[in-house]
Formats: sequence, C-alpha cells, structure tokens
Amino acid sequence: MNDMIIGQNAASGVPAAELIKDTDTKGFMADVIEVSKRVPVIVDFWAPWCGPCKQLTPLLEKVVKQANGKVRLVKINVDENQQIAAQMRVQSIPAVFAFVDGQPIDGFMGALPEGQIRQFIDKLGSKGSLAEEIAAAMKVAEEALQRKSYEQAQSILGQILGVDPGHVAALAIFAKCQIELGDFEGATATLGQIPPDKKTNADVVSAAAALELALHPVDTNLITELQREVAGAPDDFQKRLDLAVALNGAGQRSEATDQLLHVIRKKRDWNEDAARKQLVQFFEAWGPKDEMTLQGRRKLSAILFS
Repeated sequence: MNDMIIGQNAASGVPAAELIKDTDTKGFMADVIEVSKRVPVIVDFWAPWCGPCKQLTPLLEKVVKQANGKVRLVKINVDENQQIAAQMRVQSIPAVFAFVDGQPIDGFMGALPEGQIRQFIDKLGSKGSLAEEIAAAMKVAEEALQRKSYEQAQSILGQILGVDPGHVAALAIFAKCQIELGDFEGATATLGQIPPDKKTNADVVSAAAALELALHPVDTNLITELQREVAGAPDDFQKRLDLAVALNGAGQRSEATDQLLHVIRKKRDWNEDAARKQLVQFFEAWGPKDEMTLQGRRKLSAILFS
C-alpha cells in the first residue's frame, strides 16, 4: 500500500489544497486574515509575466511543503486583483508578506535564494508559536476574570503585555481588573495607552463603560424614585427606559435588562426601537462574552422571533 496520503502533505496531514492555494480580493479575508489567526500565512504577490516570480514561487512552495504544516502559502495574481495589491502597497513584484494573527508582520520584495527563504519561514514559525501562546494565555486570563480572580488575571496579562505591549484586548481586560480592585487611576492610564482607532474594540468599550460607572456611581435615591413612578404608571415606557439606565449604572444589569425587555415585549417599535437600541448598547458595554450579555441576547431573540 502507498504510504502517501492522497491530497495531503504527508508529514503534517494538512490537505494540499489548504497548505498552498490561490486566492483573490474576495477570498483574502477568509484565506489570509482568518487563517493567520491559527497559523502563519505567507502571501505571494505575482504575475504571469514576471520572470523573478517564476523563480521565487516554486522555492516558496518547496519550503512551505517542507515546513510540515507550520505555515501556509497563499498566491495572488496582481493583474487580476489590483485592489488588494494597492491596499498592501505592492509597488513591485514579487512581493511577499507574512501574516500572523491577522496582521502583516514581515516581508520582502524580489527573488531570494532558498536558504534565505527557509530562514524567513523558520523565523515566522517561531512568531506563529508565540501568537498561539499569547492566545492561550488570553483565554486563561479571561477565565480568571470571570471567576473574579483579578490578581491572577493581572499576572497573566502582565506577562502578555511584556511580550506584546500593544495587545488591545490584554490592555482592556487589565483595565477591568484594575477597576474591580479599585485602582481607577491605573485603569484610566491603561485605557489611555490604547490607540484612538482601537477604541471601538468590544473589550475596550466594555472596560471604558465599567470605568465610567465606577467613577460616577448612580444615586440610589434616583432608582427608588423611578421605581415608584414606574409602579404607578406601568406603561410609561420612557420612565422604564430611564430606570433601566439608572439600574445599569448601579450595576444591577439583570434588573435593567428586564425593564427594557418589558418595553420591547409590550411595544417593540416604541420611540423608534429605543428600548432595543438601549439594550444593544448595554450588551456592547458589557462585552460579547459576558454572561448577562449572552442571557440578555437569548431573551431578546425569544421576543423578537416569537
């Protein structure tokens, strides 16, 4: 019997079609960005008329196959995909970029000898391993946060930030730990390290909302007054929305959710979907993995699709 696995790289077990493939502008996100979150991806920009490309591409394919599945190779014809080539600022070919965790981290232009290509891929493989280690550490830190083991989470996140100081999710979760431990000044400084274009990250939005709540606690007398008014006028939806906001500000997220779900159940389109929009804002602030967000989304879906 032939020991070769048909259609796969024998050493790695990775299907040949996945190890080396051609893609285009539409497939770039799936074939490069998403895959690079699991394993490093090398992108080879080439054209049929390019002589150096004909020398480089076979060498890239050879070394990638010998890497035993530690990297992937994606080839893009620049003549047929000028948009993505322009976005990557490809000015001459062959042009090679290495992606790890969705980001280009290295590259070169022009044909290289096989030895240098091998060094390039070996170096990339080590970065890929580091990315995997960071992803695993982030998962442990998030689990520690959910258990309210804030010091443990901080310790793990500190190690991550020592290696990758600009890791946005790590900074945001570190800030959450500082907030829970009462270090509001430290949390403000941590969030201040996050670039403006990353402020919409779900973890950052959640941390910023938590800090705002900690710095400006809601007056419990206001909640008591709103509860009294809602009890006297159950169909005053504006009062219920105001109460939901106040309850959320006081950290009573379950009660806040219930108030908004009541409005949505009674009159979904009230005030141009104001209750649903407010609830979605809560979910964004709490974070997509928060248990209250998950529970709230399930309840909301049950109402909307009933």
